[in-house]
Amino acid sequence: MRHDFPFIWFLVAFAAYTGLLFLISWFTTRKTGSSSFFSGDKKAPWPIVAYGMIGTSISGVTFISVPGNVWAQNFYYMPLVLGFVVGYLIIAKVLLPLYYKMNLTSIYAYLGDRFGTNSYKTGTVVFMISRILGAAVRIFVVALVLFAFVPKNLNIPDIVLFSIVTIVFLALVFFYTYKGGVKTIIWTDVLQTTFMLLAVFFTIYYVCSDMGWNFKGMVAALADGQNPNLQGTRFSDWFDWNWGSGTNAVKQFIAGAFTTVAMTGLDQGMIQKSLACKDIKSAQKNMYTSSIIIVVVNFFFLLLGALLSVYALSKGGFAELGIVKTDDLFPTIASQYLGIGVGILFLIGLISSAYPSAGGALTSLTTSFCVDFAHFNDPNNKLSEEKKSTYRKWIQAGFTAIFFVIILVLFIVSSDAVVNLVYKLASYTYGPLLGMFFFGIITKYKVKDKATPYIAIAAPVLCFIINSLGKQFMGFDLGFSLLIVNALLTFFGLWLFRKK
Repeated sequence: MRHDFPFIWFLVAFAAYTGLLFLISWFTTRKTGSSSFFSGDKKAPWPIVAYGMIGTSISGVTFISVPGNVWAQNFYYMPLVLGFVVGYLIIAKVLLPLYYKMNLTSIYAYLGDRFGTNSYKTGTVVFMISRILGAAVRIFVVALVLFAFVPKNLNIPDIVLFSIVTIVFLALVFFYTYKGGVKTIIWTDVLQTTFMLLAVFFTIYYVCSDMGWNFKGMVAALADGQNPNLQGTRFSDWFDWNWGSGTNAVKQFIAGAFTTVAMTGLDQGMIQKSLACKDIKSAQKNMYTSSIIIVVVNFFFLLLGALLSVYALSKGGFAELGIVKTDDLFPTIASQYLGIGVGILFLIGLISSAYPSAGGALTSLTTSFCVDFAHFNDPNNKLSEEKKSTYRKWIQAGFTAIFFVIILVLFIVSSDAVVNLVYKLASYTYGPLLGMFFFGIITKYKVKDKATPYIAIAAPVLCFIINSLGKQFMGFDLGFSLLIVNALLTFFGLWLFRKK
């Protein structure tokens, strides 16, 4: 039976969770110095980092989109997830030893040491563009869902109401990371991961309960249930062997490994937490553990998506339940068909997935700018610690304002095509980072440093042209392997401009 989610429960759940988040933030920021914001004092316990990283890896987009995507792609996302394990092993064995050996705060300093100042700045700018766009889209998706819970009979224009919701959310993210930085992020990630997983597990339980399934009944429903969108294939199908498809299992697996190396191993926000561990062995244990947890968690997200799809079919399908697109599947059923308790859990789970994504992005961008451009760690920097702290807070506020502007533009345009384009553009930028780092690690060549910015621009452009022509004339979509082609083009460009 359909029901409306009471706005008062929305406010209570949001306020209670946010209050708990700020309480943890207060405990973690006592007796901290300015360096704690960037490095966490190198005292972070690796099990805590490993568990909390799940909350950062699974953003609000993943929380909403992965379950709904099962309706369109079955379990074809799973080979990509299995590829993540290989990526985590590469990070643990190749990148972490390099970062710890050089005692880096910003990982892009490696490019400066290896190739020169232009390469260093290029890597930093590429990261910033990618992080800003990617995080803005993730926050936008969450803000839209939060906006949907707010009553629309207040005689306030939608754009004003949406702006208020976004400002409140961004302000809360800014203030809970205001002082503690990475140290706060590590501990609040634990809280966020826990509530996010509880939301998934309890929703699975309530769907099975509502359908009258025990464990065997659930397995049978998934094995027998057919997906009408995929020509009768079953929801339990994991592998797509069509080589021309963007979800081909082989391409997904390989892309999963490289995507993890790029979006975790070369991302300041993700690596910053591993660098907060006391030593290299602890950081590696963190990566090994994370690789296992991320596979298990993503499996449960896909399982939830399959169960919600079968549930929707049993109730007459998407249209009958008022579901317009796949991203509506989880929010609609959880908040309107499974009771107030599940609706509250969904809301808290969504907030739990959103806070670490936004907070981690804000902290890593601030760190990168302060270290890579303002040179806060440079011994020759004469600024006092007090002034550094003041400037850092203004920089953090500046990035918060940039997020707000991008999110507002996305709301005004209100086009899924534009959102997907921005998200894809953000993923394109990791290709040059991957190519630059591995050229430095695999070869011993120096490069003509002034050429690096042009190579970092040319590689994604060529990659876009190649993929467009492939889809138009050969029916071949690179899919997630765009990242690999992008990195290879960057690698080849650096080789062409190597110093002999």
